[in-house]
Amino acid sequence: MKAKIGISDKNRQKVADEWMKIMSDEFILSTKTRNAHWNVEGSDFYSKHEFFQNQFEQLDKIIDQIAERIHMIGHYAPGTLKQFLQLTQLTETKSEKNDGQGFISELLSDHESIIITMRENINRFTNEYQDAGSGDLIVNLIEEHEKMSWFLRSHF
Repeated sequence: MKAKIGISDKNRQKVADEWMKIMSDEFILSTKTRNAHWNVEGSDFYSKHEFFQNQFEQLDKIIDQIAERIHMIGHYAPGTLKQFLQLTQLTETKSEKNDGQGFISELLSDHESIIITMRENINRFTNEYQDAGSGDLIVNLIEEHEKMSWFLRSHF
């Protein structure tokens, strides 16, 4: 059944398209964070292992919120690796060494890239597409990424 929530079909499609890109970025970032969790080495192994686990668990919750938002506005979320790789702006590149600092640097860069993309969509969602719900969600997600970025930066 079609969603009749006060947002035009055209705008719901535009919002869904943007969310799908963001969700794909989140999925790639979560995967890269899991890789760090699984493969980190060094004298600080345990603390970094736990730190990365906390981060990918937060990212998994974010991915779920975005998928639910896409569905709420009447569309289906991407769900295959092929779709995620086609839609993401991030790369799968990983650091040459499996040390905490290398992983942290790379993950921080990806978080900051996602924050910038999200920030570009705040007014677009709320004003241009008339979707205050997506505008509210994206502000909350920016704050979560800013906090995760702060925690990553604190390791330098």
